[in-house]
Amino acid sequence: MTAASSPRHKRSGLFAPIGLFLIVLVGWSVWWFVLAGQVRSQLDQRVEAMRAGGWDVNYTGLGTSGWPFRVRLGAENVSITAPSGLAVAAPDLAAEANAWNPDKWVLIVGDGLVLTRPGKGKVAVRGRFIRASVHGLTQRWPNVAVEMADPEFTSHEGSEVFPISRAGKVELYLRPHLAPAGTPGVDTSVDLLFRLIDAEGRPGGPVEGMARNGKLTAQIETVVEDADQLQGADAAGVFAAWTRAGGRFTAVRGELSAGESRATLSSDVLSAAPDGRLQGTVSLQAVKPMAAIAGLAGSGAGSVNRVGAAGAAAATAVRGDDDMALELTFRDGRTFLGPFAIVPAPKLF
Repeated sequence: MTAASSPRHKRSGLFAPIGLFLIVLVGWSVWWFVLAGQVRSQLDQRVEAMRAGGWDVNYTGLGTSGWPFRVRLGAENVSITAPSGLAVAAPDLAAEANAWNPDKWVLIVGDGLVLTRPGKGKVAVRGRFIRASVHGLTQRWPNVAVEMADPEFTSHEGSEVFPISRAGKVELYLRPHLAPAGTPGVDTSVDLLFRLIDAEGRPGGPVEGMARNGKLTAQIETVVEDADQLQGADAAGVFAAWTRAGGRFTAVRGELSAGESRATLSSDVLSAAPDGRLQGTVSLQAVKPMAAIAGLAGSGAGSVNRVGAAGAAAATAVRGDDDMALELTFRDGRTFLGPFAIVPAPKLF
């Protein structure tokens, strides 16, 4: 009697998962290369549109990488110059996004950058990291975040000295304006938040004078109305077109600290004059403001009106309050504390 032979197992079942994996891999790879091609094409179109609008955009070594999970665009010797003359240059720049979520991009500056300020020259910026992120590209206004960690600012020879030498952090955030649907202007406004943390001034400069060898920290938030007019840059910059269209900063709120001095600030409306200087009134609730004002008056900065700053310091000392209400007024291109002109008004363009 012959023993029954044992059944033979089919091996085809072992290859099914491998085949499925290969199919998925090929399909994903096709998707990745299509996406990378679309991103590259859109970038080329955007660059050409900027050049047609008067911008100067240059780069070398543009390449695509990141397969299989990321799409990464990298370029070297990048320089972008606006019609106003404002420019930024970086030896190494990359932008990347997850292949499954191309709606969110992160921009990374690999080896610092150089900022050119019209009429003031160049300043090099280096830090632990410099990066930006953009997401919600399908929204009317995307969410934008710019972050610098431990940045250091070095003015080039022959350029105007940058008022800050270094900081702990610099952050800028933009998002669609948060307000109930139907609120007037909600569709054309954006929220802006700026943070400057633990900034150190240049020796003898206004920031060092205000902080009394301490550090300056500022947080400002506001609503930018008519943000859709921040376009069509001309020789004066995007803020010029925005100002001509009636653009304003509303619901301005913030906090400042400089050495021992502290202040909270608020303003209903600020705007820019035709010359680009800020105009409007800011209310301050200040703690020990005399130290900052006196330090500003004693600084060696040419932009400081020492007579006006000294008068403001004396008037503050007469009041003798540690906690007092003050008003800063921007008008005629100058910043007034009460009746005393102390420094030029901030310039937007």
